[in-house]
Amino acid sequence: MKVIFLNKLVNTGMKVFILGLCFFLTSAIAASAQKKASASKTNSPHSEQEIINLSKKKWQWMADKKADTLAALFHENAMFVHMGGSWGKEQEVNIIKSGGIHYKHADIQETSVKFIGNTAILLSKIRLLAVVGGNEVTNPFIVTEVYVKEANKWTLGSLSFTRLMGN
Repeated sequence: MKVIFLNKLVNTGMKVFILGLCFFLTSAIAASAQKKASASKTNSPHSEQEIINLSKKKWQWMADKKADTLAALFHENAMFVHMGGSWGKEQEVNIIKSGGIHYKHADIQETSVKFIGNTAILLSKIRLLAVVGGNEVTNPFIVTEVYVKEANKWTLGSLSFTRLMGN
């Protein structure tokens, strides 16, 4: 009698354990799916277009030498990588103000955007017409722009130029 009772108790315990485990796994899968769905809403094509438009505005502000407008776009800790070196926000703004580099026109040929959380990485293939040290130059680049969304506002965290060879 005791053996039958213990078997029923163990079987009932196992059933409860298995049902509990199934409930837990189902809940975890549903929560994960919901998190992915909300993340995909955050990184919708609308967000991609928002970053692309912001980048286009940035190129126009650079061409127009709107240093104060650019200073508001650039994150305080932003880094800029050029063919001639790398520096922070203050130096980049001062270079644009002084005309040390005049980004006259960026012919944007290709663009793509990827998101990682609140970070957008925009890659552009461009042909840049610029005046550097008084000399007008045209160079093909892959430009990497990293935007960070803080307090519901996008700021530029990094701008890097990689010169393409043979183009």
